[in-house]
Amino acid sequence: MKRLAALLLVLVAPLGAQPPATEASIPLEVAVPVQRFPHDPRAFTQGLFIDRGELFESTGQIGRSSVRKVDLASGKVLKSAAIPPPYFGEGAAPWQGQVISLTWQNGTAFRWDRTSLKRKGSFKYSGEGWGLTSNGSELVLSDGTEQLRFLDPKSFKVKRTLKVTVQGRPLKFLNELEWVGGQVLANVWMTQFAVRIDPASGKVVGVIDLSRLRSEAGAAGSDQVANGIAYDARTGKLYMTGKEWPALFEVRLDPVKPGG
Repeated sequence: MKRLAALLLVLVAPLGAQPPATEASIPLEVAVPVQRFPHDPRAFTQGLFIDRGELFESTGQIGRSSVRKVDLASGKVLKSAAIPPPYFGEGAAPWQGQVISLTWQNGTAFRWDRTSLKRKGSFKYSGEGWGLTSNGSELVLSDGTEQLRFLDPKSFKVKRTLKVTVQGRPLKFLNELEWVGGQVLANVWMTQFAVRIDPASGKVVGVIDLSRLRSEAGAAGSDQVANGIAYDARTGKLYMTGKEWPALFEVRLDPVKPGG
């Protein structure tokens, strides 16, 4: 209970809020490495997903941003397309033979051919772009606020918004997103945690401690936080990495018993 209360305090601390007394009702899990794979230590990971058994990644930083197809076993970049300055690449998601990628403060999303990674078009959106995933019929975008936007993949128009809360408090800094088992998993920027979000209510229904992954990756820089969640629906396996980590992990999520 004390451990979960401390974790929730970290999540809401940037908001100047204190977690309420019922914080222990949210389940806590720990991400445990199952298998380690090489990962480009220069990749400032912003988006990660597996589509049809293939691993894709989007990276950030001006002049270093890209979308890429990566061999999981070796970490080798099989194909890459640069996102040129002044764009700062952010999250990415698959959609009907395309990869859709965001940019941070440019209000621009790019469409890329899934096979060739050639640019096929672009769309505009308001505000910032952080993370992106798909639930099969919509794109889900995070923008650094407590809001998730559900978008029409064809027009990029907002169909609805969802306010994310943890025990009634708004949770900002939602970063990389992944749709897993009917929930949205989201890294929380500048923390060692991810959260499970109910896409109907916006409530945080689980907290995932990622600190063991960061330690085993040997990531020590202040910007080298956990960011990148990929779920392989074909195998049921879950993968995680971080910004400029030299490793990507297949993980299992072990529940922590109250008081454990």
